[in-house]
Amino acid sequence: MLSDTPVTVDRGRYQDTVTPWEEPAWRAGAIGWIEDRLAAHGLRPTGRWRVRLRPWSVLLRLCVGGDGAVWFKAGPPAGAFEGALTASLARWVPGHVLEPLAVDATRGWSLLPDGGPLLRDVLAREPVGPGDWEQLLRQYAAMQHALTSRVSEIERLGVPAVPAVPAGAAAGVLDRLDTAPLSARDRAALRELRPRLLDWCAELTALGVPDSLDHADLHDGQVFRPAPGRFTFFDWGDAVVAQPFSSLAVPARRAAEHYGPQVLPRLRDAYLEPWTGQGRTPAQLRRAVSLAWRLSALNRAAAYGRLFPGASGAATAAAGARCLLELLDEPPL
Repeated sequence: MLSDTPVTVDRGRYQDTVTPWEEPAWRAGAIGWIEDRLAAHGLRPTGRWRVRLRPWSVLLRLCVGGDGAVWFKAGPPAGAFEGALTASLARWVPGHVLEPLAVDATRGWSLLPDGGPLLRDVLAREPVGPGDWEQLLRQYAAMQHALTSRVSEIERLGVPAVPAVPAGAAAGVLDRLDTAPLSARDRAALRELRPRLLDWCAELTALGVPDSLDHADLHDGQVFRPAPGRFTFFDWGDAVVAQPFSSLAVPARRAAEHYGPQVLPRLRDAYLEPWTGQGRTPAQLRRAVSLAWRLSALNRAAAYGRLFPGASGAATAAAGARCLLELLDEPPL
């Protein structure tokens, strides 16, 4: 039985974090659920299984015959929608995401097949040019574009919505950061940011790009590259329904770390290809990207309190304030 299998536990730098894995009843329930779902697929775990514990998730890797592997994930309550969202995406945009072997939407559990090598690992072992990143962004943007008609269904799955980055919501985020332990210089900068932030929100809303699914943390460790020029997106626990162009900032910054900032305009244009021909000029689309790049920090600032409700208010506010202060920098596009 799986419960008799040797276990390796990885806590990373979070040695003192308490997760559901420490609760015997929860652990027994998860193990039983995994055993049952694997058996339904004619699979049986073999060899050691590895547990990765983080403040935001419990992740298990289990070998299943030969060199195959499956993954069990349990996210925090605020990210419990992830399994159901992944299953829905597999139906709506097949080929872009992993198709789960099983999902328990009530408990926020999912059992996933292995997706192949991470893009991060491919980058570490072989030459990968900017063209691969362009293709990644085209594929991701095409997926987002296809999902604009699914926004209501995505929200019904429990995915948080920050539609069109409304000015009222932006002001509310700033109000909640008043308790942040900041230097006098940073606090003054945050106050000066408020009127500019509201103007940016209003301008972006006026451009009329429809809301879609924003992964919100699309770095090279959240993307599989099973074959050259083909990518599979996963780890949707931070996702929101929002202005979709906010997604570009994270992967573009990662690509710039590899190739330099000169690649950013071509990455932007590759991302915008699926969005052209919708009654907006290329100049308007580029302006929308510039605004969304800045405003993407709003989603990250709001996410701290949602994903880490046990954190102290001051620490959460400080982390959110640091995100928002990034908005002062001109986007390098």
